[in-house]
Amino acid sequence: MKSVNRLVPALLILITFMGCNQNFTPAYRPETPRLASDRMTPEVLWSFGRIGGVSLSPDQQNILFGISYYNIKENRSYRDLYLLPADSGNFRELTHTGVREFNETWRPDGEKIGYLSSRSGTSQIWEIHPDGTGNRKISDIDGGINGFIYAPDMKHIAFIKEVKVEPDVHDLYPDLPKSNARLIDDLMYRHWDRWVDTYSHIFIADYQNGKLTHVKDIMEGEPWESPMRPFGGMEQITWSPDGSKLVYTCRKKKGVDYTLSTNSDLYQYDLSTGKTVNLTEGMMGYDINPVFSPDGRWLAWESMEREGYESDKNRLFLKNLITGDKRYVTKNFDQNVAGLAWSGNSQSIYFISDWHATEEIYRYDLKPDIITKITSGVHDYSLVIPADSGLFAVKHSMSKPDEIYKVDPSTGEAVELSFVNKNLLDQLQMGRVESRWITTTDQKQMKVWIIYPPHFDPSKKYPTLLYCQGGPQGTVSQFWSYRWNFQMMAANDYIIVAPNRRGLPGFGQEWLEEISGDYGGQNMKDYFSAIDSMAKEPFVDENRLGAVGASYGGFSVYWIAGHHNGRFKAFIAHDGMFNFEGEYLGTDEMWFPNWDLGGPFWDSNNQTAMRSYANSPHRFVQLWDTPILVIHGQKDYRIPVEQGMQAFNAAKLLGVPARFLYFPEENHWVLSPQDGILWQRVFFNWLDRWLKNN
Repeated sequence: MKSVNRLVPALLILITFMGCNQNFTPAYRPETPRLASDRMTPEVLWSFGRIGGVSLSPDQQNILFGISYYNIKENRSYRDLYLLPADSGNFRELTHTGVREFNETWRPDGEKIGYLSSRSGTSQIWEIHPDGTGNRKISDIDGGINGFIYAPDMKHIAFIKEVKVEPDVHDLYPDLPKSNARLIDDLMYRHWDRWVDTYSHIFIADYQNGKLTHVKDIMEGEPWESPMRPFGGMEQITWSPDGSKLVYTCRKKKGVDYTLSTNSDLYQYDLSTGKTVNLTEGMMGYDINPVFSPDGRWLAWESMEREGYESDKNRLFLKNLITGDKRYVTKNFDQNVAGLAWSGNSQSIYFISDWHATEEIYRYDLKPDIITKITSGVHDYSLVIPADSGLFAVKHSMSKPDEIYKVDPSTGEAVELSFVNKNLLDQLQMGRVESRWITTTDQKQMKVWIIYPPHFDPSKKYPTLLYCQGGPQGTVSQFWSYRWNFQMMAANDYIIVAPNRRGLPGFGQEWLEEISGDYGGQNMKDYFSAIDSMAKEPFVDENRLGAVGASYGGFSVYWIAGHHNGRFKAFIAHDGMFNFEGEYLGTDEMWFPNWDLGGPFWDSNNQTAMRSYANSPHRFVQLWDTPILVIHGQKDYRIPVEQGMQAFNAAKLLGVPARFLYFPEENHWVLSPQDGILWQRVFFNWLDRWLKNN
């Protein structure tokens, strides 16, 4: 499922950058508020600057990145580009155009920075000098560009754009131009939050004298996409160091075959011959995110073994491009890998891995074939960039959004460089975050994060929330969310209990896989173990407990509502599965319920499937007796909106106090500022009504 979120308009935020002496005027620079309170509010949450697109210049002297700011009144975001000297915390703005600049990347010679901008109507490639001069558009591609990368020799640029491959009703019946309909003959006609009318294709163009010429679609006529929807980006496409070949990720299947399979492969396109070869043929799971070693000898990538299983172990694989041999590097490493980055000497690979609910930096050395943990702490790293002087990285926690750091690879010590959100953070009091190990019903140890309200007073009794994680294999690490933000909940004087129940990564593959085919089983007992343990604390009011969650967490709330035996006094379920039979035939990626539920509901000989469907929350709705807020988005095609409507309707018919928050323009998430702020207001209004005012 992988579901993986904002004070009033007068409090528009200006970030006064630490050490930044430049007087610039960005397109959107809200004023820094002097907050009336040191508590987080939805409007403050939506006012943080969001860092992304971090990369290091070829000479390793400057860090390029973007910052997004949300204008609540306009209900939109602005994004500009910034440059940070690698040896100091001073940075300056490069763009301030009034639109979103994105896909920022260094040209291989370091003399220019390329990025995408829609200031001309469609997203096109622009280039600018690192000193902010010479800004000019270099592409004019019909329909616009969604992403691009320079070839290392700067002779070519690869870019992606949407193409129409198959005819629609207007092609078939041109005399009906005002007809608003689709003819559908196969599955995967909609994906995540969009109807599949076009495919993302890779184009290669000559790049000469600052212009693109001789544009070629290397996937012409093919009814599949690269990068892969819904979350793939340019990290799934890479050039060989000599610029002669392009390797990309693709699942070359369509229709029923596509929706039943996770089998993606890495394909290598040779510019000189125009031929494409499959580099991972016979490897049946996800194979994604290829990265060449600087010397061109090795190709590294992330690989899963089993087809149809999105949460299989994410392995580090290497292919020797001289001998053709493949190497499963992390065979004896019972953790996932992500964010692969080669050292400059091609002898090591740095990556991010989750262990015991924090995301840390690790290093794999080809010789002597060992893995070393570099960092430790109460945080999550999301990016690592090796350099001669150390590591540059992006880090966040439950108490602080992303910032850029310099990390010493020998000690793991990190020094903050960016300070984008310092002025806001200095005004806020964050709640204490505590790690506990709680014994489960089967006598195993489960790590649980406890987040306390700011100015916590242990002599008081607090209402307490059980947080139910989505995914279902989504980590409960030190994540910072713009919707499910634990500090936001704590600021409203709730204690939060966030268990790493069965089915979550970071505790070995056995722990992770205990959830598949067992949705109403041990992982639900783990939730009860966590909240029952905390309810014994003198500062927890056991008569004011709530349970909240989204996606699989929303299902968890629906299921708990029929099994909690009076523990809870309020529920909130966002985009949750309520009726498994309806979900099976309504979701987009069919391989997911086939793996996690065991198969279709009509397969009466499949004991796993029968057990799964017997645990569908709708089968226990007659036991519901606790107020419930249901939230759902219309454009959620992973868990269709009818699931939320059915849950709400059932509660009302049963006389259970219920409310339905419906977003016609949101998907599995809530992405617009005003919808996000409304979400928070309704969320806490509901909790306060039933946990504080009763």
